[in-house]
Amino acid sequence: MNLLYCTRLARRNWLLLVLALIIGGTAAVTVTEHTPPRYAATITMLVSAHDKETTTATAYQAVLLSQQRVKSYANLLTSRRLVGQIASAGSTESDIDRLRDNITAEAVPDTVLLRATVVDGDPKQAARMANALGERFADLIDVIERPFPRKRPTVKVTVVDPARVPEMPVSPRPLINLAVGLIIALLVAMGTLALRDRLDTTVKTSEALREASQRPTLGIIAYERSAKNHPLIVRRKGGSSRAEAFRSLRTNLQFIGVDRQPKSLVVTSCLPNEGKSSTSSNLAIALAQAGWRVLLVDGDLRRPRLPDYFGIEGGIGLTDVLIGKVSLQSVIQTWGESRLFVLPCGQIPPNPSELLGSGGMRQLLAELTADYDIVIIDAPPLLPVTDAATLSALCDGTILVARHGRTRHEHIVRGTELLSRVNARVVGTVLNFIPAKAGRYDGYGYKYESPAETEVNTPIGV
Repeated sequence: MNLLYCTRLARRNWLLLVLALIIGGTAAVTVTEHTPPRYAATITMLVSAHDKETTTATAYQAVLLSQQRVKSYANLLTSRRLVGQIASAGSTESDIDRLRDNITAEAVPDTVLLRATVVDGDPKQAARMANALGERFADLIDVIERPFPRKRPTVKVTVVDPARVPEMPVSPRPLINLAVGLIIALLVAMGTLALRDRLDTTVKTSEALREASQRPTLGIIAYERSAKNHPLIVRRKGGSSRAEAFRSLRTNLQFIGVDRQPKSLVVTSCLPNEGKSSTSSNLAIALAQAGWRVLLVDGDLRRPRLPDYFGIEGGIGLTDVLIGKVSLQSVIQTWGESRLFVLPCGQIPPNPSELLGSGGMRQLLAELTADYDIVIIDAPPLLPVTDAATLSALCDGTILVARHGRTRHEHIVRGTELLSRVNARVVGTVLNFIPAKAGRYDGYGYKYESPAETEVNTPIGV
């Protein structure tokens, strides 16, 4: 992870990071308040050698002897024998071990000084035990350093700085605890976010979509709250950022096949609720606004959506034409002021895949492509059913729609593989429902909208 990746990850999830910091700070304050104070009392002792002679040589030897002893004495200060002498009467083995854990001893580097520290919840008790430790240690050294019982000890220990009653506790430390809590919370939150981001295989950028599909990304459609209630990009004046995105998709589609401009186009997605119907509808509107003679066919014979989008009658349509019940021209409906025509689904059949792959459907497509500049078919999702693959094999091109943050990389790979097996031509992909912030990273950070705009979804000439 580099700094840029972490910065972008933090910007996208700043609310979660703030929540993690609040939790970490609260936990640190709670632990600090419930931790009893601990006090440390320190005593300093001098290790020196006895010698009757006061010559330079003997003095030097005495210093060497003291330095050799002081390193061993640091370990001796926390021995069970010595700690047991300063423990209160009736102390058990566990009490002595607990007291040993509260005693630390060290030899001051390049000196003959020993420093012992006793930590206790009572400051007076800590000072008393530290001074008692110094006294008992001096007596112990006096005994073990005698060559003979009546001889003078070769080394002695003198207390040079007795312990005083501490005034300030050594723990807890509120500021340090707070800093540690915040740092741990931040590291855990960032680690969790990074792990989730690495494990997340959903498509979030046009680069990721292009890598998964091995096809160009023709359009990036931003998310708008009003699109749920008003899915069509019909405006009186100007246009929204969403409308501009579909105009860009229209332009890119025109450049896809200069020599092989598709006359019939299937719009599908890998899974339901990824925006294929709104994409096909708005692409048809954008092409019709540019002067194309467009026919939009509702090829989703399982869950038709176009009648609800356009406000048209959908009871009779494609399926009725395929079974010879009605004529084609009698069910095609004109919509709006532009050159847009809609062929609804009609009655939902029991065998959608067989009906869409029939010779009648192939003949019907040939007739439609001869009468219209382009025929756009809103097909079912690829992965649940085979309808879209069947239609793609009959048409000139296919557009695969992916939803930001929902469609997975493996879904795109599997969908393109299914289309390749039927020799379908995937002309490109569309990344749908891009959040406003994420759109900035894909070059769509501008806002193209007029405050006076009102959306019109009333069909004209139905």
